[in-house]
Amino acid sequence: MENKIDGNDMEILLGEIYDALCEKGYDPARQIAGYILSEDPVYITDWKNARGKIVKIDRDKLLIALIDNYFKK
Repeated sequence: MENKIDGNDMEILLGEIYDALCEKGYDPARQIAGYILSEDPVYITDWKNARGKIVKIDRDKLLIALIDNYFKK
C-alpha cells in the first residue's frame, strides 16, 4: 500500500486539488467534504491529477487539519 502523506506536503497537495476543482467550476469545499465523508474519490475531478492526489492524503489527518485550521489551533 502506498504511504499516505501529511503535514506540509498535504497542504501543498490540497491547494493543488482546490485549484483544479475551481478551474473545472466545482465548489471545492463541497467536493472535498463529499470525499471526506464518503471516501469516494469520484467527488474530486481527475483534472490535473487531483483525484490521484487526494487519495494520497490520509482522510483522518486531513479532517483534523481542517478542523484545527478552522479554529486556528
